[in-house]
Amino acid sequence: MNCNEARPLVDASVDRELSAADEWRVREHLAGCEQCRRVADDAQAISRMIRTAPYHRAPAGLAARIVAALPATDLPPAKAMSSPTPARASGGWRAWLRNWWPGGGGARGNAGGRGWGAASVNAGPRAATLAWFGCAVLILCALAVIATLQLRRPAAEMAFVDDLVSSHVRAQISGRDIDVISTDRHTVKPWFNGRIDYAPPVFDLAQQGFALAGGRLDYVGRERVAVLVYHHGKHVIDVYVFPPGANGPAVSGAVPQSSSEGYALLRWQAAGMTLWAVSDAGADALDGLRAALDARLAGGASEAAGS
Repeated sequence: MNCNEARPLVDASVDRELSAADEWRVREHLAGCEQCRRVADDAQAISRMIRTAPYHRAPAGLAARIVAALPATDLPPAKAMSSPTPARASGGWRAWLRNWWPGGGGARGNAGGRGWGAASVNAGPRAATLAWFGCAVLILCALAVIATLQLRRPAAEMAFVDDLVSSHVRAQISGRDIDVISTDRHTVKPWFNGRIDYAPPVFDLAQQGFALAGGRLDYVGRERVAVLVYHHGKHVIDVYVFPPGANGPAVSGAVPQSSSEGYALLRWQAAGMTLWAVSDAGADALDGLRAALDARLAGGASEAAGS
């Protein structure tokens, strides 16, 4: 893939709209092309900025101030209601809005300091009905916003899970699932030095049934991450390790088992890192790996404290 082929696919890659094959081709090109990588980084920064932009709610009373600022009109409410084209009547659509909006009669509707509520009562049943209708619309809009915010996190998490599974599958298919082959933690852990800016916890858990086969670097969420490769019987378990918040959705505590496309996944936090385990070995195997790794981490902390 050359630059002319990669550039049109960058935005789709950022939005996770590419197939696994196209995504792999784009990433291979970005790994060796500085200019396209800068374009991809810019697109990713814009996407991240849009997703994290704060939502500004309209201040209370804004509708009342807008109606109060509209020019006065001599068109009576009854005539405005019967007029088939209120925008062409005397005073235009502003007059029509003022006559239909609760308390929208300008100085007349708010005379005597009675305010919004008093004007709504004096406007009659029609204005009261519109007031309730307006409140219902605002409530529905608020509920829609809340639902959208609640759904964004699961959607982002599912996209990240798909990225993890695609990474695991690509590694198995390509036959290049290990960059440094070793069962020695003192070989695997130093290999990551200079390649990433953090140190993943590395342990050989062969006695617990999870032999360390080695490690590799991979791209997940458009970031370079450390992957520890364990063998459990005839199954391969990839453990993706990165600092919290560096990749994927925010994590708080352990997360229950999940699955995608027939692969089991488990996410948790340990040693100040976020860990994702992916395998076709099943949920029980991932639980066992997590228990063994947490036990080794706790043992290492106890030894450090005792020394």
